[in-house]
Amino acid sequence: MSEEVAGAIQKQVLEIGTRLTSSPSECLIESAFAWELSHQQHLFEAVGLVDLAHTISTMELGTIPRQQGIELLRFLLALQDKPDSFKAIPAGGDIYTNREAWLAERTGAVKWLGAGRARREAITSAFVLDVRQRLLTLSETLIMLAETFINRAENDKNTLMPDYTYLQAAQPTTFGHYLLGFTYPLLRDLARLDCLLEKVNRSPMGCGSTNGSRLPQGREQLAELLGFADIIPHARDAMWQADLSIENSALLTACIVNLSRLAEDLQIFSTQEFALVELDDQHARASKIMPQKKNPFALTHIRAIANKMIGLTASVCASARTPSGQPDNRLMIYGELPEGMQLVEQAAALMSETLQRLSFKSDRAYALIGSGWALATDLAEALVQYCDLDFRSAHQLVASLVREYPAHSDLKMDADAVMRMSEKVLGKTISLTDAQLKSALTPEEAIQQRKEAGGTASASLDAMLADCRQQLNMFREKNQANKTFFENKRHSLLQRSESYIRT
Repeated sequence: MSEEVAGAIQKQVLEIGTRLTSSPSECLIESAFAWELSHQQHLFEAVGLVDLAHTISTMELGTIPRQQGIELLRFLLALQDKPDSFKAIPAGGDIYTNREAWLAERTGAVKWLGAGRARREAITSAFVLDVRQRLLTLSETLIMLAETFINRAENDKNTLMPDYTYLQAAQPTTFGHYLLGFTYPLLRDLARLDCLLEKVNRSPMGCGSTNGSRLPQGREQLAELLGFADIIPHARDAMWQADLSIENSALLTACIVNLSRLAEDLQIFSTQEFALVELDDQHARASKIMPQKKNPFALTHIRAIANKMIGLTASVCASARTPSGQPDNRLMIYGELPEGMQLVEQAAALMSETLQRLSFKSDRAYALIGSGWALATDLAEALVQYCDLDFRSAHQLVASLVREYPAHSDLKMDADAVMRMSEKVLGKTISLTDAQLKSALTPEEAIQQRKEAGGTASASLDAMLADCRQQLNMFREKNQANKTFFENKRHSLLQRSESYIRT
């Protein structure tokens, strides 16, 4: 094709020679057009599905002449395979007009492509399709991660460790119980994702520019062709649903912040000072100057993605905060929100792999329980049970013992020492046996004494594991059903398009 013909097509798709009399400047092309197109490249296939559905629906309603519609379908299907002859360039405008230019080189039927439909509708609809698919992919990965959490929690449900608050040993727990503390937020992420998918799975198609079209579009049929559960009722709302992008970015942020909290804990636990865990070499990076270093790079990457998602949420909110009907509230979102979804999905997969191969130092964890008064609360509660003390008095007594015996495992503190401290601090005589003291300061027994729902006792932990598995199975079945349904709809649309060509 000659440069003259190419230039004429470019002017045609950019509507030069009608309202506009001159082509866009090189400065506009290399800045705004290039930036816009860079955020839309991934929408190519989805725009194609939207174009196919629009052509079928309007052709069947008589908006597009049948022969022109069949001709258009033929070249839309050829373009759907993204032939080598298609090159999206900034001079061609956005992804829609670049596709239109390719079609215009081959068929005059392209003039019917936008009958009753704004370019914005096509790209918005493609964006919704793309986000819908990415939500399914993200859900699948989060389900895999939740399964890793649950399996590891079950394997380590009896592996004792200190729980930490303010980075100080607080109470005894198990590594399994600790991990379930991150599993439940992840299950809530899956529930939020499921709720968001239900809102996203509504068709914006057929809304004209913002208020409908006098040319029949077939909104319900368009929704059915692309597998949407329903249409967005209000045509103008269909074009400007800024809140769903905000909700999406907030979901991504909530999810990755949960993983970042775990990553930061594990990074601290992997230090020489804690020495509770060790990452597999596959998830570490060597230092180029310090030979002894094994840097937990997988964990720091997850933390970095959390920082990016916090920024993305602020950016999405700022982009949406414009007068209604503004294009600039989505041009960035078209690219950066899907990229954010991909980054969080990859981070979740990385966390799953890291956790599967993480080594937990159980001997070190057990020693830390004994050296840091992690059983102080248990001793105070035992004094309430055995010695008829109110809890505040028991708390004061144990706090005094901690001050007197900074590392009780290294000293011979016995029941007599506790009783003497009671007389000194509380002015009260108590009766405590060595057996009762030993019971209060035995980590295994302390774990099993926390029997109520949510506690560390075996029965409580088993109940939570069963609950998590039940929720996870529900999400897995629903996600698989959605994947199958949407994929069948995609195949059906392509087959229906091909059937017209064969007639």
